[in-house]
Amino acid sequence: MSVQGNGSPKCRVGVYLCHCGTNISKMVDVVQIAKQLGGHPDVAVAREYKFMCSEPGQELIIRDIRENQLDRVVVAACSPLMHEPTFRAAVERGGMNRYLFEMVNIREQCSWVTTDYDAATRKARALINGAVARVKFHKPLEMRRIAVTKRVMIVGAGIAGIESALQMADAGFEVVLVEREESIGGHMARFDKTFPTLDCAACILTPKMVSVSKHPNIRLLSFSEVENVEGYVGNFKIKVRKRARFVDTEKCNSCGSCYEVCPSQPFPLDRKLIIGNKVFKEGRLITQPLPWAANGGPPEGHAGGDAVVLQREASAP
Repeated sequence: MSVQGNGSPKCRVGVYLCHCGTNISKMVDVVQIAKQLGGHPDVAVAREYKFMCSEPGQELIIRDIRENQLDRVVVAACSPLMHEPTFRAAVERGGMNRYLFEMVNIREQCSWVTTDYDAATRKARALINGAVARVKFHKPLEMRRIAVTKRVMIVGAGIAGIESALQMADAGFEVVLVEREESIGGHMARFDKTFPTLDCAACILTPKMVSVSKHPNIRLLSFSEVENVEGYVGNFKIKVRKRARFVDTEKCNSCGSCYEVCPSQPFPLDRKLIIGNKVFKEGRLITQPLPWAANGGPPEGHAGGDAVVLQREASAP
């Protein structure tokens, strides 16, 4: 393989277009495209065949690789999901590295998505020309087997994370379940009923939460967050910061006695702001002036009001 004046590699590319019976050829002029590609400076061979994935079609590619000293191969046919491994194996049998191959989908992306014959043909030609330009830069690769850490980390211990952890743990995998909140359960723990059966949310969730905490293959890290991820698929290194609870979780049995001596004060999640000094039958509301009360009124642009509710007196005046 040499280098052209513009810096791109000079290759001998073989291009093969499949009729796929009539799936492609009824809407794409594969014969015309093959003829036009014959004049491409990087294309040494351009052929069209009824079924490229068939044994005769694969043998055609193998023979051309050997007889025409091809450097690269492009196949324009159906979905790579179906036949990319087929053509890679054929290329390898011809003596070429399997990764010096490029596949173009002109069935699902051209023939099957339009009734305009000319438009489908133009798009197929453009895709193939792009593949020829791209395949020149492919490098030979080697397949290797590496050890994989059979451990799974799931971030988020809502109902989805819990169910995923249980299924993988039951399959024999070690699972690390990370949840940033103090308790697992996620949004489902706040629901009363579940759609569409209106089953009790807690009745479904609670047994799964218990199973997660007791499963021998699950390590639960609540009140924790992922800080850093390194590595690659199968061998990740993940750093997790576990925030302090100030409670020995090994000794805690959730008796609640620590709440009685805790210096922190709980507050409602949904606080109500009441303007003014209102009196109710069961008692007067204790109020505290807002910061601007002694300065003659609220600042410019503020709605006003003179107090917020703090607590209720034991009895009415």
